[in-house]
Amino acid sequence: MPELNPNDSIEVTVVMPCLNEAETLAVCIRKALDCLSDNGISGEVVVADNGSTDGSQAIAEAEGARVVPVEVKGYGNALMGGIDSARGRYVLMGDADDSYDFSALLPFIEKLREGNDLVMGNRFRGGIAPGAMPALHRYLGNPVLSGLGRLFFRCPVGDFHCGLRGFSREAIWRMKLQTTGMEFASEMVVKATLLGLRIVEVPTTLSPDGRSRPPHLRSWRDGWRHLRFMLLFSPAWLFLYPGLLLMIVGLGVGGWLLPEARQLGGATLDVNTLAYSALAVLLGFQSVLFAVFTRTFVGTQGLGPESRTLNKLYRFVTLETGLVVGGVLMVLGLVGSVSATLGWSEVDFGELNPSEVLRRVIPSVLAIALGFQIVLASFFLSVLGLKRRGGGE
Repeated sequence: MPELNPNDSIEVTVVMPCLNEAETLAVCIRKALDCLSDNGISGEVVVADNGSTDGSQAIAEAEGARVVPVEVKGYGNALMGGIDSARGRYVLMGDADDSYDFSALLPFIEKLREGNDLVMGNRFRGGIAPGAMPALHRYLGNPVLSGLGRLFFRCPVGDFHCGLRGFSREAIWRMKLQTTGMEFASEMVVKATLLGLRIVEVPTTLSPDGRSRPPHLRSWRDGWRHLRFMLLFSPAWLFLYPGLLLMIVGLGVGGWLLPEARQLGGATLDVNTLAYSALAVLLGFQSVLFAVFTRTFVGTQGLGPESRTLNKLYRFVTLETGLVVGGVLMVLGLVGSVSATLGWSEVDFGELNPSEVLRRVIPSVLAIALGFQIVLASFFLSVLGLKRRGGGE
């Protein structure tokens, strides 16, 4: 984290990412500087230019902003380039398309002064002017993605993708943001939540884009990138819950079919359905293992907070425990397989009743597969846990 200059009196830096914003950049800079000046706030405006070819750089300098060139393309890259060069204790960011009101920054600054780490604007509470947000974003994309964010991470944010937000420099460096595109906005909120930072919202307005050209945003592509990021940072919803559901359904249906074939309406469910039930258990168990692997990796590599639940579990569940459980399952599976083979020998290896023999073979194969996976997973988790147990060495 770049250190603040103790002789530097700048309190607030306003960062504007810029890629060919000549039509609206000047008015945004003026509004921001006037807001800081009118409220007696020592501040600056930094324009993080991402390779503009329309003269945006000269416009920014003429209006009194400091231009920081960012060569690597991407919304996230541009913002981090501007944030890296910020001199203020607090940083506010907003798009340079004149859709956000840079003359109304004081509520953000006041919340930051109160000790909050991340101050989010909420356009749904502040007001969205007609034509300012496409219907697809207003009624589907933003509510769905924001709702999933609250569900996955329990974060107190109603407008995940508001581009006008503020944060302390210390907080932003604790987040260790990595994404380079539009999902940068989601990453900031998610990591702030996972780190237990103080997050508040203030109402803000959204006006129609002041540019004559189409926006850089691509609805479906960028929406998918936001969703993909949230899923990757939520192994419980990506792996654990779907896996548990598959296992419960598989065990329930399999246990129901194991004694005998069953009638369901006009259909007879027999060993074919039993085989798919076993597959559901196996796939579900693999998914649960991926959840455990991911959470362990995130914690040991410092990519996020460690799981308290897993740390407690690891006190009792060791490599040796996994080897014993996996070994027992494999032995049971082998015993069942031998039993099925002996039953076959009783009829001189002739024809068998598939409905009877597969009721022994399918559970046996499932037990062997689960046992083998548990053994391998135990070794892999021990490798992942070396850093955790070794104190980070």
